[in-house]
Amino acid sequence: MPPKKSKEAIAKAAQSGGAKGKKKKWSKAKTKEKVNNYVLFDEELYKRILSEVPKQRLITPSNLSERFKLSGSLARKAIHHLHEKGLIRKVAECHSQLVYTRAIVAKEEEEKEKEAKEKDAKEAKDSKDSKDKETK
Repeated sequence: MPPKKSKEAIAKAAQSGGAKGKKKKWSKAKTKEKVNNYVLFDEELYKRILSEVPKQRLITPSNLSERFKLSGSLARKAIHHLHEKGLIRKVAECHSQLVYTRAIVAKEEEEKEKEAKEKDAKEAKDSKDSKDKETK
């Protein structure tokens, strides 16, 4: 049997901290920079969104948030606003992820309707003028 160690020797060994006594040093975690996204529209940002977003092929809150530095809720509001104006059209909606695309077809239809209205108005005016001439 090995000789017994004295209390002093045991305390000294604990103080010096052998292989077991060392504390693990944790590596510092890498911190991600906090992004300062807009939470309200300003005039310049609103105009930029109105001009650029309807030209995109894929429009989602994630894309708007990333591209224009918007908060998620503001990006959703912007999408709803553009959809109400008819500048974009809905492709799919899955839970909170909205997928939209540009509304090319809608613009063409609007232009045709506008031309038809102008043509009808012109014809109505011409017929009214011809009636006026006949009565005189």
